[in-house]
Amino acid sequence: MHPMVNTAVNAARQAGKLILRAYDDKNRLNIDAKGLNDYVTQIDKAAEFTIIKILSEAYPDHSILAEESGQQLRKNPNYQWIIDPLDGTLNFINNFGHFCISIALKVNNIIEHGVIYDPIRNEMFTASRGSGANVDSKRIRVNKGTELAGSFLATGFPVRQPDLLESYLPSFNNILKQASDVRIAGSAALNLAYVAAGRLDGYFEPNLNAWDIAAGSLMVLEAGGYVGDYNGGEDYLNSGNIIAGNMKIYKYLLQELKR
Repeated sequence: MHPMVNTAVNAARQAGKLILRAYDDKNRLNIDAKGLNDYVTQIDKAAEFTIIKILSEAYPDHSILAEESGQQLRKNPNYQWIIDPLDGTLNFINNFGHFCISIALKVNNIIEHGVIYDPIRNEMFTASRGSGANVDSKRIRVNKGTELAGSFLATGFPVRQPDLLESYLPSFNNILKQASDVRIAGSAALNLAYVAAGRLDGYFEPNLNAWDIAAGSLMVLEAGGYVGDYNGGEDYLNSGNIIAGNMKIYKYLLQELKR
């Protein structure tokens, strides 16, 4: 495992310990609304502080982009850690055990390393460009399904921008009619990790942030899959609109989402 991945794994585990300690003590949570259907707790902030501290001690010149504290430009902007300390905060708040920590390293505008840690299941997903993707050190691969019919998919509704629902729902409806089922579990990073691990055939969602999808997108690619945006390009980190799966599933989903 690459030394930078080892450092990110350590940071994710330490943050996971904080999250788990708070998980069963909902009454102590301080919950603030950042926007419509967008929440943050003191645990999000504490986990992020822990991650940044560990990464910064190891790589003090590297820049940071984190969900809660924003962007920190340092001496070497060509190395940027992209951090979501708790992807699935609403799940966490409601004791719905499906959330994770996501950490990626972008080098010269390319995602080179990714770590996603699920503290509830104690599963550590890792990927490095050109070296494959793993869960708990076991190699993972995307599914080989060739048809949208019968596929097992995941998505998320654009609840933070309800005005997008009108254009989103017809595509969702068409996809749901063909798929075996579509899960809406509330964590973009875990959805991508599950596509990489072959637990889902595909995933699509609009209006996300870079920290939601940076690590997971690399995992899908390194697991033999494909990731793109709703225009058939690769600008998903900027647009926030993402489709993931093997190449055939990706093309079927793209056809529906471009309409």
